[in-house]
Amino acid sequence: MTAKNGSVVAREATRKSTRGKGEGSVYKRASDGMWVTSVELPAGLDGKRRRKVVARKNKNDVLIEMRKLQRELAKHGDLPTSGVTLAKWADYWMDRIAPKEVKPKTLEGYRTVITGYIVPLLGKKMLAKINAQDVRRLHEVMAATPKSPKLRGMNPDDWPESACVFTDSTGQHQLHDGAHEVTMLSSTYTLLAHNALSVMLGTALQEGKIHVNPCDMVSRPKKRVLEQSALSLEQSIQLLAHLTGNNDRALWATYLLTGSRRGEIIGLERDRVTDVLDLSWQLQRITDITKVPDDFEFRQIKGTLYLTRPKSSSGWRVIPLVEPLKSILELHLQDAPEEGLIFREEGRPWDPDRVTKAWKQLMRDADLPEDVVLHGARHTTVDLLYAAGVPEDIIQAIVGHSTRQMTRSYRTRTDAARLREGMESLSKLLTPQLTA
Repeated sequence: MTAKNGSVVAREATRKSTRGKGEGSVYKRASDGMWVTSVELPAGLDGKRRRKVVARKNKNDVLIEMRKLQRELAKHGDLPTSGVTLAKWADYWMDRIAPKEVKPKTLEGYRTVITGYIVPLLGKKMLAKINAQDVRRLHEVMAATPKSPKLRGMNPDDWPESACVFTDSTGQHQLHDGAHEVTMLSSTYTLLAHNALSVMLGTALQEGKIHVNPCDMVSRPKKRVLEQSALSLEQSIQLLAHLTGNNDRALWATYLLTGSRRGEIIGLERDRVTDVLDLSWQLQRITDITKVPDDFEFRQIKGTLYLTRPKSSSGWRVIPLVEPLKSILELHLQDAPEEGLIFREEGRPWDPDRVTKAWKQLMRDADLPEDVVLHGARHTTVDLLYAAGVPEDIIQAIVGHSTRQMTRSYRTRTDAARLREGMESLSKLLTPQLTA
């Protein structure tokens, strides 16, 4: 090697070793004569070096491509490459990114559908190659999946001959085999998977790892509109009468007379019950709270039970305490702890699932419809407030809805008497014109 050639090699080595992120190289490949550009990218999820390499037939085209890549890199901070699978990105997103941006209960649901459905179905595909067809496939596979794990590994042809698939009153597909019925995964669950995939890919888009979020190109699964059963006025009075002498009378009366959410009531503390009810916290069970968003407020009660802030600012509300609930709670507070939670089950905080089951038992004991679940008490309150002629904006504020549309959706039935009154008024208005 001559001194001159040696100095050229040395300069080239120095140029490559000092190249920073986004700086590209252009050279002619000896094997096929193609011009090649190589742009340095941020280190990968495993910390290893990454580059974006593109080849063109002539030098001018490759220079144009290199400048385009450099602009995209400057804008997004990264460029899509073929080295990251969806499964690898999902693990990274769930462990490193989501805990700082997504509330624990929401992330818990996302983890379930990501590990249970999204990764098994799409995990081997390269992140940059996930497309709209893959998203639709996820929807279709989940809609055709039995809720029971025992049937998921079976071919539908192998299901019992007596079995048949039909659609029940809730809009869910079910399988009967004469002995039991098996519900297929609901549209709500499919929607949860779509949202999880969309949020996860949305972060990848923000970081420049993909050019487009394919979830934005596909219609979100429509949540089936289910009629939420609620108690009528007569049934509500029947329930209040049944609660006389019940040890948990104050608990159930508070649900019925405030329209509050499950966690808000079992999370009520003594210092937040005065002449008003301060519903600024709710009780939730959270299995992993080691990593949470910076703005996530929580207080540990016991074990995995935590008080957390409501999901939206409209949920932070203070409502007046009026009769008869005022007297019911005053009597209850005489025997309640001097501080902390006012509602307890045998001295312990109510578990959210336990209070749901206890309500169901209450419906049976009171000879009331068992299809009125605990959340149905919230719908009942909305119905009664409408029947009492309370303005819609006040109802919205009482139950803590973010929009009036949401409040209207909670109204489970129309008052037949008011309908008749309205039709009669219309008839009176039109009668002179019709008989003229």
